[in-house]
Amino acid sequence: MPKKIIKRFMPDHHKVREHKHLQIFGTLLHDPNLFHLNRRSVSGAFAVGLFMAFVPVPLQMVFAAGAAILVRVNLPVSVALVWITNPITIPPMFYSAYKIGAWLLQVPPRPFHIELSLEWLMTELTVIWQPFLLGCFVSGVFSAAVGYAVIRGLWRLHIISYIKKRRQLRADKKL
Repeated sequence: MPKKIIKRFMPDHHKVREHKHLQIFGTLLHDPNLFHLNRRSVSGAFAVGLFMAFVPVPLQMVFAAGAAILVRVNLPVSVALVWITNPITIPPMFYSAYKIGAWLLQVPPRPFHIELSLEWLMTELTVIWQPFLLGCFVSGVFSAAVGYAVIRGLWRLHIISYIKKRRQLRADKKL
């Protein structure tokens, strides 16, 4: 069931290979493992996508695609998961990452007032970059590990229930 749902939303792998922004990966996109839907590839894609969602750089999708190609996990799922960070979720995610980093470094969190300007951003980043980047890394690793474990577990539970149903159908046919 989850495989069928995911497959319904998957793009055609030929279109992905021909996408202009992914041409930098060349023939690496021809690996069939990048488009398989199995427990290993989807759980690995969740780990890659969730980790890359916490990387505070532009073009996260390209980095997620590169990481998915390197570790040979499902490319579309890992790229799609990067969109967890969007204009609505970025402020709370990155603020909590900063708070986690400040807590780990035992630095008191700095109160600040947000202004949407490049000057403000550069001024604040020179002060908070260490706790912010550490918090992003720790949050990314944690969310990747949890996402990997949850998907592996849910996939396994689904397979176990499918096997039980199939055994029950066979037993019912014999009667």
